[in-house]
Amino acid sequence: MTLAEVAAALREEARAVGERRLLVLAGEREACYDAADRALDAAGIDREATTLVGTGKLGCERVGPKRADRLLGTTRDCVVFDAHADFRPNAVGRVVGAVDGGGLFVLLTPTLDEWPDRRTDFDRALAVPPADLDDVTGRFRRRFAETLRSHPGVAIVDADSGRVERDGLTRPAPRLSTGTDVPQLPENREFPDAAYDACLTRDQMAVVGELEALRGSGPSASPAAVVVEADRGRGKSSAAGIAAGSLAAEGADVLVTAPEYRSSREVFVRAEALLETLGEEIETVGDPPREIRVTGERRGEGERGDGRGDERGGGRVRFAEPTEAADLLGDPGDDAPDAVFVDEAAALSVRLLERFLAAPRVAFTTTIHGYEGAGRGFSVRFRDRLAESDHEVVETRLEEPIRYAAGDPVEVWAFDALLLDARPPVEEVVRDARAESVEYRALSPDDLLADETLLRGVFGLLVLAHYRTEPDDLARLLDAPNLAVRALVRPDSASPSARNHVVGVALLAREGDLPADVREHMYEGGRVRGNMLPDVLTSQLRDERAGVTAGMRVMRIATHHAVRSRGLGSRLLAEIRREFADELDWLGVGYGATPELLRFWRENGYRAVQLSTTRNDTSGEYSALMLDPLSEAGAALHDRHARWFASRVASMLADPLRDADADVVCELLRSVDAPVELDLSDWDWRTVASSAYGPGLYDAAPRPFRRVALKHFVDPREGSDALSPREERLLVRKVLQGHPWRQVADGLGFHSAGQCMRALGDAYEPLVDRYGTEAATAEKRRYTD
Repeated sequence: MTLAEVAAALREEARAVGERRLLVLAGEREACYDAADRALDAAGIDREATTLVGTGKLGCERVGPKRADRLLGTTRDCVVFDAHADFRPNAVGRVVGAVDGGGLFVLLTPTLDEWPDRRTDFDRALAVPPADLDDVTGRFRRRFAETLRSHPGVAIVDADSGRVERDGLTRPAPRLSTGTDVPQLPENREFPDAAYDACLTRDQMAVVGELEALRGSGPSASPAAVVVEADRGRGKSSAAGIAAGSLAAEGADVLVTAPEYRSSREVFVRAEALLETLGEEIETVGDPPREIRVTGERRGEGERGDGRGDERGGGRVRFAEPTEAADLLGDPGDDAPDAVFVDEAAALSVRLLERFLAAPRVAFTTTIHGYEGAGRGFSVRFRDRLAESDHEVVETRLEEPIRYAAGDPVEVWAFDALLLDARPPVEEVVRDARAESVEYRALSPDDLLADETLLRGVFGLLVLAHYRTEPDDLARLLDAPNLAVRALVRPDSASPSARNHVVGVALLAREGDLPADVREHMYEGGRVRGNMLPDVLTSQLRDERAGVTAGMRVMRIATHHAVRSRGLGSRLLAEIRREFADELDWLGVGYGATPELLRFWRENGYRAVQLSTTRNDTSGEYSALMLDPLSEAGAALHDRHARWFASRVASMLADPLRDADADVVCELLRSVDAPVELDLSDWDWRTVASSAYGPGLYDAAPRPFRRVALKHFVDPREGSDALSPREERLLVRKVLQGHPWRQVADGLGFHSAGQCMRALGDAYEPLVDRYGTEAATAEKRRYTD
């Protein structure tokens, strides 16, 4: 067969069964473009329906690899991806889903045998200082090329010679159409018929029907939560948009949130289309819209048929960033929404997701497999919290693909090549694992490549560990010179393969040990890839020596969900510390701070040296940086930053961190290992003691109270557990963050501001006894003797 014959046959077969096919054109770049041009003509593909991801020319739409997200939510007959100059796994994962059933995904590559040894712009991003480009390997591309050669539906043609290596034809049996293929409108539906007519599959109709639970019927209605899970390309966002448009047509105020607007763009596109179909007069903000307002007169009750009629004004669908959206739910004013859609929920922290349960009607939609986030992580971490809420929970799932037929070989290939479907081992094979029974192992990239089960288990756990684990991370795992994997695996048992079942994994990044010119560049505001901790300590905290020491940052750590709370994470960290104790200066970590995580890291020897002053837009958390020194140089680095942090944290809490969660602050301060000098005068102590035991007032001199509170948390003495959790929150909210008495009283459940004031005095009694000088003791005696 010739190239033209292969291209024509691939397109014909794809169109016959509603699937897609992949055509690989391998060779020199110019030859690949010439071959692509001929292949598109032979396949009869319209250039108006084609997008090139690359920098060449094919007479069609063109986007750069870094802008591949522009194809999200779009449908194309063909996508041509140029992997010569820049090969980004994330971009492949984003654009392949845009190809419609009957279409072609065309991949332009160097010769497959030579491709692993080529370097692209993405490889340069993996060359983390002090390493350089020569230290980056090509393991990911080697594995990627092997999947191209082994998967059905993939044709490979040598663009230089025209030789056909594989024709990619699967010769599938014809698909027989039956009457049951046509979706039927559900009975007892409450959304308008047009909403169901807009659905493309039975699955989608069923999900839209379940989303009717968000309609409610007045203040007495039970809170409702709908959970929608789906693989990519199943129409999840479209179903959410149809439901959101239906609710807005009824007059509801619908709030949509997602980690990024692009994730929920399809929600607005579908909502707008439905409202136009219903004949509603609307106004939109943005293109595609970020807000849709229904502005026309409401239909009468008879037309609407839902009993609501003209009771409300025009509805709307609007977007807000996750933290802003969560804040709106606590506002009882006019801006509080009637219903909330949380799209790509798996990409948000559990603490942030919990805040959305304040909405009486909320839908959580999430992708099970794909670069958007880990659906399984959402299930494991959040489902229990949802079940404990007072919401009536409805769970539903989309199985049928929208753009192409089920079993599409290109989807199967993409899931394998990018490990979009990577999962941890099944529960049954790890359930009996204990901290004392597992084996600590260093897993090299070659180890992972040699054992697909091991690779999938490791990457599956990393996906669970962090919502941002994505295809690019698979390439980093296999090729980046600064990364290392450490794992806990089951030891040998009756089955030799039992060793391959991973129960815990840590992804480590080597940082620091930077030359003087790089440290100077960083100090002066320049960014240095892959050195997060030295970067923050140097550029933000003004310590040019921070990059001298060498350390290892724990980028991700995860324990299999079936064996959590058994000490496996602590065992893994202890083994890592033992391994690197004589090699590095420090171990470190940075993460979105929660009380539970701060406690975990503190119990494992890590100490806080910084808390960011801005929240992460997605997780809604402030980020904590912690160090565990291993050498004298590492201890010196830790000690000076802990000391600096202790000296400034009180002023940070009174200003940029004034809204930080009180429990987070309590655990953060306990994680600081630095002396706190009280430096209080006799008058200061008399003021504090008289407030605790007599008629003194906190408002007369807040400073000494602040110093004593800081001492209690950061540099405690024996008996520092004398305060209750509410008393410690009181110290944080009033003394360290300086909130008004009324606000503190309401937030902590005091009946009045006066009761809150008395409680603060009571809280300082044990602190005066523990830290007070003779002046404090004398003042106390005046009221107690």
